[in-house]
Amino acid sequence: ALSPQPESEVFEITDFTTASEWERFISKIEEVLNDWKLIGISSGKPLEKGVYTTGAWEEKSDEISFADFKFSVTHHYLVQEPSDKDGKEELVEDALPLPMQDLLCMNNDFPPRAHCLVRWYGLREFVVIAPAANNDAVLSESKCNLLLSSVSIALGNTGCQVPLFVQIHHKWRRMYVGECQGPGVRTDFEMVHLRKVPNQYTHLSGLLDIFKTKIGCPLTPLPPVNMAIRLTYVLQDWQQYFWPQQPPDIDALVGGEVGGLEFGKLPFGACEDPISELHLATTWPHLTEGIIVDNDVYSDLDPTQAPQWSVRVRKADNPQCLLGDFLTEFYKLCRRKESTDEILGRSAFEEEGKEVADITHALSKLTEPAPVPIHKLSVTNMVHSAKKKIRKHRGVDESPLNNEVLNTILLFLFPDAADKLADGFESRTSTSGGNNPPPPPPENEDYNLFSQFKSAPSDSLTYKLALCLCMINFYHGGVKGVAHLWQEFVLEMRYRWENNYLIPGLANGPPDLRCCLLHQKLQMLNCCIERKQARDEGKRGSVSDRSPGDTGKGADHSGDNPDKEKEVGKSWESWSDSEEEFFECLSDTEDLKGNGQENGKKGGAKEGNKEPVNLKPEGRLHPHGKLTLLHPGEPLYIPITQEPAPMTEDLLEEQSEVLAKLGTSAEGAHLRARMQSACLLSDMESFKAANPGCCLEDFVRWYSPRDYIEEEVVDEKGNVVIKGELSARMKIPSNMWVEAWETAKPVPARRQKRLFDDTREAEKVLHYLAVQKPADLARHLLPCIIHAAVLKVKEEEALEDISSVKKIIRQIISHSSKVLRFPNPEDKKLEEIIAQIMSVEAIIARARSLKAKFGVEKCENEEEKEDLQRFVNCLLEQPEVSVIGAGRGPAGSIIHKLFVNAQRVSAVPPVDEELRRSGSSEERRLNVGAVSDFPPPTGREVILRTTVPRPAPYSKPLPQRMYSVLTKEDFRLAGAFSADTTFF
Repeated sequence: ALSPQPESEVFEITDFTTASEWERFISKIEEVLNDWKLIGISSGKPLEKGVYTTGAWEEKSDEISFADFKFSVTHHYLVQEPSDKDGKEELVEDALPLPMQDLLCMNNDFPPRAHCLVRWYGLREFVVIAPAANNDAVLSESKCNLLLSSVSIALGNTGCQVPLFVQIHHKWRRMYVGECQGPGVRTDFEMVHLRKVPNQYTHLSGLLDIFKTKIGCPLTPLPPVNMAIRLTYVLQDWQQYFWPQQPPDIDALVGGEVGGLEFGKLPFGACEDPISELHLATTWPHLTEGIIVDNDVYSDLDPTQAPQWSVRVRKADNPQCLLGDFLTEFYKLCRRKESTDEILGRSAFEEEGKEVADITHALSKLTEPAPVPIHKLSVTNMVHSAKKKIRKHRGVDESPLNNEVLNTILLFLFPDAADKLADGFESRTSTSGGNNPPPPPPENEDYNLFSQFKSAPSDSLTYKLALCLCMINFYHGGVKGVAHLWQEFVLEMRYRWENNYLIPGLANGPPDLRCCLLHQKLQMLNCCIERKQARDEGKRGSVSDRSPGDTGKGADHSGDNPDKEKEVGKSWESWSDSEEEFFECLSDTEDLKGNGQENGKKGGAKEGNKEPVNLKPEGRLHPHGKLTLLHPGEPLYIPITQEPAPMTEDLLEEQSEVLAKLGTSAEGAHLRARMQSACLLSDMESFKAANPGCCLEDFVRWYSPRDYIEEEVVDEKGNVVIKGELSARMKIPSNMWVEAWETAKPVPARRQKRLFDDTREAEKVLHYLAVQKPADLARHLLPCIIHAAVLKVKEEEALEDISSVKKIIRQIISHSSKVLRFPNPEDKKLEEIIAQIMSVEAIIARARSLKAKFGVEKCENEEEKEDLQRFVNCLLEQPEVSVIGAGRGPAGSIIHKLFVNAQRVSAVPPVDEELRRSGSSEERRLNVGAVSDFPPPTGREVILRTTVPRPAPYSKPLPQRMYSVLTKEDFRLAGAFSADTTFF
C-alpha cells in the first residue's frame, strides 16, 4: 500500500480458509496413491502355494511431510502376471477386496523369507507410512490416532482398496497399525507387542479365548475357527560331530614331509563349523477347533506327529576359512610402507670380511668378463653365508626364517640346485638340469587363465614364488619372512647371472607380455643369461678350436647348412673369429680401420681399401634360394644378423613415451626415425659384409620383397626381359632406408655394437628386483595368488558339484580378468574379488559340514543317498526346505536322531565319578529315557481364522484373522478384524 501503485490494479486478498497442515498431509497421501495407480478395485488371481517365497517382491518409495516431519511412503507388492479374466472378475457384485480374501488364504502361511507384515497378515500388497529418519518415532497416542485418521480419510477419498499401514513406536519394535477399505466393508489391523507373555496366552486355548472375545460375534453357535500351528525347534549342539577340517600341521612343512599343506598348494576349508544352528519347523497347516487339545496342562502337539516338517540352517557369520585368511593376509602386505632393508635391519648383504667369499666374489667381480669359479652351487652354503651376514646386523634369534624352512623353499623354487648339492662347480655344465623348463601342460582353459588374469603360468617360477611368499607371510614371520625370502631370491638371481645358470621354470624366448611385470623381468634376466652363455661358449670355442689357417670357418659351415632353427646358434659361434667380444663404443674411423685390418689378415686385401667388391665376405648364413646380386651376379647370401632386443612392458612404455615427446616437427620426426631404425641399420651392415658389392635393391629384395617391383619389358633386340625397380616409397628423396644404406658400413654382426646389451639389461633387472618393497612384491604377485585361489576353488568345487558355486566362479573369473588386466587396480575392486572367493569357500565348507552331519557318504541305499544329497544342496541354496515324509522320511529320521543325541548330552549332569557309579544302571536308563526327544520349542506361531458377521448378526460375514508368535523374549499378537460399514 505504501508503494505508489496505479489504482486500477486489483489488490491481493489473503484467504484465511486455506488448508491446514493436516489437510495438506492427507492430500499428499492421496497424490502418492494416485501416482502409483492404487485407486479403485483391486483384482487378481487366488494365490498359489509357496508363491510368497518363489515370487519376486518389489517396492516403490516416496517422501511426504507433515509440517516439517518427514515420512517415507513405501509400496510393497508381489509381482504377478496380469490375468486375462480380470475384466470379468471386476463385475462380480459385492466381491470382497483382494486383501480381505488374502487374510483367509492358507497357501502361504509362515513364508520363510518375507516382510513381517506378509508373515503376519498374509497380504500380497500393502503401503507403509513410516518416519523417514531411522531414529524418529511416533510415540504419543494422539499422534498415532491422527495418522490413522489421515490414512482412513485418504482411503475413503480415493477409493483405494490396498491396505495402508502406519509404523508407530521405535523402529526395532516393528509395530504397525493400519486399515483397508472396500465397498461397505473395513478391516482394522491392530497389534500387541509384549516383552513378557501372560501365562494364559502360552497355549492354544488362551489364544482362542482372546480371538473370540475380540471378534465379539453375536451368533450363538460360533462358526468354527480354522487354525495353523508351527512350532520351531533349534539345534545348537553338534557335539557328536567333530568338525572335519583339521588345521594344517605347520611342523610337517619342513623336511619335505608336507602334511595337509604343501609348498605350491593353497590350503582350503573352514577352521570352525560354518553351520551354527539347525532350525526345525513342525507345522500343522489345517486344524479346526476341537480336533486338538493344547492348554496349560496337556498338549497334543507332538513334533514327531506333525504332518509337515521344514528345515533351515543358520550359517556362522564369516566363518574363519584358511584360503580366505591366506588371501586377506597377503593382500594386507600391499598396504605396508617399509622397504626390505628397513624390515631386515640396514642393508643385510654388505660385504664384511672374507668369511663369506662365495657371495662377495659374485658381487665384487662384476667387471671381470670371466665367470668366477665358485666351488659349490650349494643353495645351503649360500643361505648359511647370507644368514651369517643378517645375524651380524640383528640378534641371532631374530632371523625371520629358520634354515630348514628356507632350504625347503629354495629347493622347491629351484629344483635344479637339488641335484648338484654335492657336486663341484666343474661338474656343472651350463646346460645342466633346469635350463629347459618342463613342457607346458595341455592348453586347457585353466592353464590359460594366466593370460586373462595377467598373472603367470601355473607351472612357472613366479607362480611358485607367489605361493611360497603367501605361505611364509601367514605361517613364518609375516612381512619379515617375506622380506627375508625375497632377499634370498634376489641373491639367487644375482648368482645365476654371474655364473651363467639359466633360471628354471620360465618359458624360453622374449618376455611374455600376457604375464605380470615381475614374470617378464625374470624372463628378461633369462634372455640376458642365454646371450651371455652363448658369448662365453663362443669365446671358449675360439680359444680351444682355432688354428692359424682356420679362417672364416663359421661362415663357410653356415653356408652349407640352411637350417633356419640354428640361426641363433650359428650367429654366436661365428663370432668366435674375433679376439674382441663386441666393439661397444668405437668411433666410425676406428670401426672401419679395425674392419680393414681384419679383412687384410684374412683375405690379403689392401689396408683401407675403399672398393667394397674386394672385401672378403663375412658373416654369411646361407644362400637365399637362387637369387643373385644385381651387379656382380654372385649368389645372394642371407647374413647372420643380431637378434632384436627383447622388451618388457615397462621398457616398451618408456620407449613410446620418449618417441612421443619428440613431437611432430621435421627434426623430431627425423630423430624418431633414426631411433626406430637401429635394427634396420644393423641388418644392412650385416648384409653388406655378407654380400660385397651389393646395392640397396639387393637388400630390399631380401628384407622387404614387396618394395621391389618387377615387370616384363621388351628390350631393343625384342627379347622379353624382367626389369625391376624400387617401389615409390623407396624412391622418396632422402628417405630413411636410403639414408641408412648410405651410412651403413660392411660390418658383420659379431663386430657391430650390440643392439641388446645383456650386461646392462641384466643389471637393470637385478636392481629392479633388489629395490622392490614387500608391498610392491605383493602387488606384483597378487594376480598369481588370485589365479591360484580360483584354481583351488574350482578343484574343490569339482568334488562337491554345487551349481550355484559354478556360477559364482564364472563371475569371479570374468570380474578378475577385467580388474587385473590393467596396472594398479583399485583396492576396492581387489577386495571384492577376495570377498567373492571367500564366499565360495564358505559355501563349499557348509556343503561339507552338512554332508558330514547328515551322513550322506555313509548312506548305504543309493536312492536314499541321492535324496539326502539333494536335500543338503537345497539347504544351501534355499531359505527353507521341506522334509519329504516329515519325521518318518530318511532326512526326518536323521534330524530326529540329531535332536535326541543333543538332548541326551544336555541331560547328563556333570557329576563326579562316584556319584555316577551310585544308583543302579536301571535307574540311570530310566532317567535317560525320561528325557524328551525335543527341547522346548524356541518359537510358537499360531494363525486363527474365521468368517463371521460383524458387528451385528445381520451384517455381512467377513474374514477375521489373528496371528500370534511367542519366543523367549517376545510375544506378539497381530489381528485383522473386519466390520460391515453398511449394516451395523
